[in-house]
Amino acid sequence: MTKPVVAIVGRPNVGKSTIFNRIVGERVSIVEDTPGVTRDRIYSTGEWLNREFNIIDTGGIEIGDEPFLSQIRYQAEIAIDEADVIIFMVNGRDGISNADEEVAKILYRSNKPVVLAVNKVDNPEQQTLVYDFYSLGFGTPYGISGSHGLGLGDLLDEVFKSFPEENEEEYDEGTIKFSLIGRPNVGKSSLVNTILGEERVIVSDIAGTTRDAIDSMFTRDGQDYVIIDTAGMRKRGKIYETTEKYSVLRAMRGIERSDVVLVVIDGEEGIIEQDKKVAGYAHEAGKAVVIVVNKWDAVEKDDKTMRVFEQKIRDHFLFLSYAPIVFLSAKTKQRLHTLLPVVNTVAENHALRVKTNILNELIMDSVAMNPTPTDNGKRLKINYATQVAVKPPTIVLFVNDPELLHFSYRRFLENRIRETFGFQGTPLRIFARRKSE
Repeated sequence: MTKPVVAIVGRPNVGKSTIFNRIVGERVSIVEDTPGVTRDRIYSTGEWLNREFNIIDTGGIEIGDEPFLSQIRYQAEIAIDEADVIIFMVNGRDGISNADEEVAKILYRSNKPVVLAVNKVDNPEQQTLVYDFYSLGFGTPYGISGSHGLGLGDLLDEVFKSFPEENEEEYDEGTIKFSLIGRPNVGKSSLVNTILGEERVIVSDIAGTTRDAIDSMFTRDGQDYVIIDTAGMRKRGKIYETTEKYSVLRAMRGIERSDVVLVVIDGEEGIIEQDKKVAGYAHEAGKAVVIVVNKWDAVEKDDKTMRVFEQKIRDHFLFLSYAPIVFLSAKTKQRLHTLLPVVNTVAENHALRVKTNILNELIMDSVAMNPTPTDNGKRLKINYATQVAVKPPTIVLFVNDPELLHFSYRRFLENRIRETFGFQGTPLRIFARRKSE
């Protein structure tokens, strides 16, 4: 089920990032501190009235050396392309500026729902500041305070009214949905065509040729699949071609709808920072992951080449230590037959559920092997463990004090669980709760 997308748009210094953080709330702070994940705070998840939504902070979209107003315009246009609802933010203390009017002109043409937020209305006496903004033509302006968190409820109520209706999942439960993500020109479209055995997607040497995600259904050896092709992660035009963060926004739609994410790397060019950014989102979204090294036919090889390249991947993608690596060539179909069996395995592991009694036996054996840590004379006691979710597998440990579950011991337990039950290709989440909870 696809989440609605909300974009916060406005000129600099009106408090977009502050409101972004307020809406996202604790979701950012509870993300595990995993080494190797490149953080990019342009995109996160919020929740209102039991409905989750994705939210974009356009302040994080930087457009090189473009002039001030051009920067604002490009940021707004990128957000408009992606958003279902737009929060147009202005600064109540400054009144209406030329830049505000520039953004308003763009939003008029968008035909998207726009909710006007007047920030820095910090107390009831300042509520009169909002009246001038009626002239922008977006209906009722909502006075809010990012610094104090005031007025956000009314603002989000209005945003919620414009969310599209929730749609049921369009594919059968047994269908494996997988997407291909990665920076432009690593061969995602070619790989889609090769898997499907037909020219379903336009292939070009120009980065960013494909402009919309495409779902392709097929059946292989009795298993139904859907490829969610996110090759179309950029649009034509100077700004879209030079804004890497735009590709991340497009990739997130595909990641969200997938069971398995194929992180495609150019074997000829090697690993760059953008590969880590996009892969980090797949990890944090809790999706099963396969790392695919494409263009392997173009790499000069000896008997050590694959092993050396695999080690480089492990060094760069520390947070994806669980992800299998497949080397192939979409162009020559070299090793292509190895891909779908790996996709099947990681999809199965992503949905794997372990019986509670067997899980508890393993936890107790692990504690006997390696006693729980102590802190200031107080020892961690694990009373009970249970798996509470799949996709990704999520385990809750009921303990005497969650603060005593150190990162190193959590990792030890994760390794033991993986050794016993596999879980190859899927993140494994382990949380500690006080026994009384």
